[in-house]
Amino acid sequence: MNNVNNNNYPNNIPHNSLIGLNEEEEEKKNIYQLVFDLCYSEKREAALLELSRKRETYNDIAPVLWNSFGTITTLLQEIVSIYPQLSPPLLTTSSSNRVCNSLALLQCVASHPETKQQFLNAHIPLFLYPFLNAVSKNRPFEYLRLTSLGVIGALVKVDNPEVINFLLQTEIIPLCLRIMETGSELSKTVATFIIQKILIDESGLNYICATPERFYAVSTVLSNMVNALVEKPSSRLLKHIVRCYLRLSENPRALEANIKKKRIK
Repeated sequence: MNNVNNNNYPNNIPHNSLIGLNEEEEEKKNIYQLVFDLCYSEKREAALLELSRKRETYNDIAPVLWNSFGTITTLLQEIVSIYPQLSPPLLTTSSSNRVCNSLALLQCVASHPETKQQFLNAHIPLFLYPFLNAVSKNRPFEYLRLTSLGVIGALVKVDNPEVINFLLQTEIIPLCLRIMETGSELSKTVATFIIQKILIDESGLNYICATPERFYAVSTVLSNMVNALVEKPSSRLLKHIVRCYLRLSENPRALEANIKKKRIK
């Protein structure tokens, strides 16, 4: 006689565990169906929204997105499709929300250890730079800018020299510096965090301190931000600014230049 109870479940497996396994399997099927729906333009917007909601609860969504046929291409198509709306600034709230859902999924790919390196190898961060370069302060643009910064922030959150080396070959530093001066408080905070993480890396610190122009570009923006905080205090933003200064002080040339700058003032 088989070791099976009246409910057709093996006696040695708790009923609740089986229910949990079934729910997990159903969730996986649901994720796969939503990813499949991305292939169809009429289903894509709803699928993007639902997947972006599920990214916090389904830990392996990044490998699924990366390894499913055509999905990353579809996300990039969503991003590229609104480039014409950046200048002149014609971006609508609905278009911004839709692309931000795509960016939220790319953020998962950027932060996941199994897909981060492939994400870099494909140079996908470069597709986000037009959003960081947009100057409009309208809400749809600010939301797009902040979400794009979130993708880069996810890349640098865990210290990784390869990530920093990649970013140093791009325009991320001047883009972040401009946002640190002109963006919203949230955008300024994330942009400053990115600069902080670049500085923490030895190659990033050496890069910024390699020429007077680079050093003064960073230190001038940090100084302007400190002055601006007098009128609009933000402890969260100040924390990242102080950490940037602290790291700069560990470079002898930068420390000497900062001291001279204070004396001149």
